Amino acid sequence: MVVIGLLGGVASGKSFAARHLVSLGGELLDADRTGHEVLDEAEVKQAITDRWGSDVLAADGSVDRKRVAEIVFEKTTGPHELRVLEQITHPRIGERLNQRVAELRESGTPAVVLDAPVMLKAHWDRFCDCLLFIDAPHDVRLARAAARGWGEGELDARESAQTSLAEKRAKADVIIPSADADETRQHLDRFWRERVAPLS
Repeated sequence: MVVIGLLGGVASGKSFAARHLVSLGGELLDADRTGHEVLDEAEVKQAITDRWGSDVLAADGSVDRKRVAEIVFEKTTGPHELRVLEQITHPRIGERLNQRVAELRESGTPAVVLDAPVMLKAHWDRFCDCLLFIDAPHDVRLARAAARGWGEGELDARESAQTSLAEKRAKADVIIPSADADETRQHLDRFWRERVAPLS
């Protein structure tokens, strides 16, 4: 089994690449989704409310992710608060990801696709056999972010909270262009034939 880690900027097309690799036979591990699951843990909720008060809870008692995002991506105090959040959540997310990779190794699946925006920052690349950098120009990523309702300021704030694009590119084993969907599919198909299929 090959564990494939996806790197790239915000709105670079990592989710598109992940879906295509899954269509080829891979199993997706979505770190964001795992993070949402971790936010439901009682100890995590307690630590978050201890830090930021009950205002970060929704009416149903769940963590209001939008409110937490407003706090941790705020320009002045945000970086420090983000580190606090990461100290609470990242170890638990990492444990869940590691356990799931171990389970999938026993299942016979040919590849696991790990999509984690903070892959390098959280050191989850240690789970991976190969890192793909999904490469899209800034103007393309900005247009994609706008489709999500984000302005350039929000794109830049989220990106500045991650490892730099230069470091992600340098760490990658393979660069996958992502400005054009058909080209992206072709590169991913070639990667699968050359790096995954021979081991299946």
